[in-house]
Amino acid sequence: MVARLTMLFGALALMLAAIGLYGVTAYTVALRTSEIGIRMALGAKRGSVVTMVMRGAVIQAGIGLAIGIPVALMCVRFVKAQLYEITNADATVMAGAILTLAVAACVAGLIPARRAASIDPMRALRTE
Repeated sequence: MVARLTMLFGALALMLAAIGLYGVTAYTVALRTSEIGIRMALGAKRGSVVTMVMRGAVIQAGIGLAIGIPVALMCVRFVKAQLYEITNADATVMAGAILTLAVAACVAGLIPARRAASIDPMRALRTE
């Protein structure tokens, strides 16, 4: 029961992180609508706009991982005392968690990136 509850809280934390990253990325795209419209009017391809938006989402996820991985490794000694037969951090579990977070960040960033790539340049330039 404790394992299922822990898994549920982990999934909830992942979902909240993905929703937060989606919100920040969508807000950034909304603020940069005129800039994206100008870029597209000057001939930027949809792929370059998607890459520009995704770069911001991946950088945010990378900063979070750069802070979170060392903190998780430091907290292993505190968790060791609470769990049975835990000696060190398991590299496969850590790699799986990193991969899962990276996939969630890419999915959360892809939705606003596709929306930014589909902006009509004329409509974007008229917004301001």
